[in-house]
Amino acid sequence: MSINLKAITVCIGYQQITDLTSAVGLTVPAMDKTGLKQMPTIALITPLTGAVRWRDDGTNPSSTVGMPLAAGVTLQYDGNLNGIKFINNGGTAELNISYYA
Repeated sequence: MSINLKAITVCIGYQQITDLTSAVGLTVPAMDKTGLKQMPTIALITPLTGAVRWRDDGTNPSSTVGMPLAAGVTLQYDGNLNGIKFINNGGTAELNISYYA
């Protein structure tokens, strides 16, 4: 997947999720690193050590239902950051997420 770097202007924060045994959402930062109130509009999401599944339609994903995302592949997500959820796709995965505005 190609990342549109022109859309990324300010790094708002970083998150790592290590327990994906049940569906989990993102903890979206409300302020940037300097303490200014600024909501991110884009998240770069990369699963490590295992694949995940995700959904952003208000329904929790399961290990067999949802959009698959392979380990090491980055998802550039610009939808509702508070509505997307992830779960392990049959293994053990962790997510690394960077937030941008």
